[in-house]
This record gives sequence, C-alpha cells and structure tokens, in this order.
Amino acid sequence: MSDEEGRAFVPGHVTGFFSSHEADDPARAGSRGAGLTLSEGVTVTVEPASEARVELDGGQSVEAGRRVLDELDVTARVAATTDLPVGAGFGVSGAVALGTALAANEAFDCGRSENELVTVAHVAEIEAGTGLGDVVAQARGGVPVRLEPGAPEYNRLDGVSARRRVEYLSLGDRSTAEVLSGNTARLSEAGVDALVELVNEPTLASFARLSREFAERAGLLSDEVRAVIEDVEAEGGQASMAMLGETVFALDTGLTDAGYDAAVSDVDHCGATLVD
Repeated sequence: MSDEEGRAFVPGHVTGFFSSHEADDPARAGSRGAGLTLSEGVTVTVEPASEARVELDGGQSVEAGRRVLDELDVTARVAATTDLPVGAGFGVSGAVALGTALAANEAFDCGRSENELVTVAHVAEIEAGTGLGDVVAQARGGVPVRLEPGAPEYNRLDGVSARRRVEYLSLGDRSTAEVLSGNTARLSEAGVDALVELVNEPTLASFARLSREFAERAGLLSDEVRAVIEDVEAEGGQASMAMLGETVFALDTGLTDAGYDAAVSDVDHCGATLVD
C-alpha cells in the first residue's frame, strides 16, 4: 500500500435520451443513448485511512463510491466535491464512483488498467441503482453516443464531434433509482428510436431535438420543466430535460435568451483524468 493520495476529475454528464438494458452480469448491463459531458464535474481525492468513508461535499455518503473501495480491497477516505446540483441529472454518483476508482488506483498502486477501473465503477453504479451509462460516458468525454450497453469489455461508443456552450437550470431533484425500478419499456422504446435517428444524423442540433422528443414520448416531463423548455423554444432555442432530474439544459444561450439566470458550461473534451 502507498501512503500517497490520489486525485481525479470526472466531468458531469447530462443524458439526453437512453434505453435501459438489464443483464445478470452487471458489467453487461447499462444503457444505450447519448449525452453531453460538461467542463464542470466532480473532483475526488482518495487517501489511506483506518476506516473507509466516501463523502460528497463533506457530508453525503455515496454508495457507488463505497462499492468501488470494496472491489479494489482498499480502506480509504474519499472526499468528493462538486459545484453541480446533486440528484438533478448530472451523473454525480457515477462521477464519484469513477473518480474513486481512478484516484484509489493511483494512491494504492492497485495496478488496474483504465478499462478495468471504468468497469469497477460502472458495476458499482449499476449495483447501487444510481445510474446506467454515466460512467462509460464520463470516461470518454465529449458528446458520447452509447451504441451498446455495458462496461468497456462489452459496450460500443461513438460520439458527436462538437464544441459548444451549454446552459442549464436545475429546478429540483428526482430519484434515478425510483424511475429505473419502474416499468421502463415505454422509455426504452423511445430511446432506441432516438438513437437510430442520431446515428443517421450525428449533429448536436439533432441530439437536442431528439432529446426533447424523447422526454415527451417517455412521459418524464414535469409541468415546470416543460414550461422552461417551451420558453426557450419560443425564443428560437433548443432545450430538453437532463435524464433523470428536474433540470433543463440548452445549447448556446438558449436559457439566457429566454430570460433565465442559467449556469454556463462547455462540452468537456478530456474525459475523466488524474489531476495534481
């Protein structure tokens, strides 16, 4: 065991649309779909400790991060910090899991490869019930398109080549586990249709349009989220809902143009990485 600390940065991830795919092996389970990774994200610091702890912003425990420590067989204190809203569709749980895997591997000389670490984090999030495809998307960066579900050994990823400003407005939180534990057949059918269309027209404008159509077809829009999206569209912008949270995201200055005090980000192009 090393007495060094490890630190990693993992971008936030906004899913525009997805389909859920179950499997007995959690490494094969996950989702197909597409999303945006953001220049804002989660910074995770791991250091040896006498008792395992995984804390987000000094308090909230993150089960997926704890599962990562168990799988790597290390005892550490994990401190994760983020400026992103938690439980609002930004993949924070997945980011904590992936950041924990990368930083713990560094701190404890675990000797795992990147794909192995992504798999550990992906499985941890699947088993925790807090996400399906955030981890693999956050590892890649950019505008990832998940063509096949699962961890790196099984999935297939592509992406939309784009560098754009992204705005977001969080109106509250929503339980990912609650949505995923329900009947996802309607949601998944809409997600598969959107993915087929995006593959045929892989542009950011197409992604935004398909995300909006997916949110409608999947029956996930609250009245409040719908009203904000319609305000953006009335000004000629493109917006949709972040899956799964009470959050609206828009391309360029869509939310600002509609009169909202939105947070501003950019598309991340590095993916998860170790930092000094």
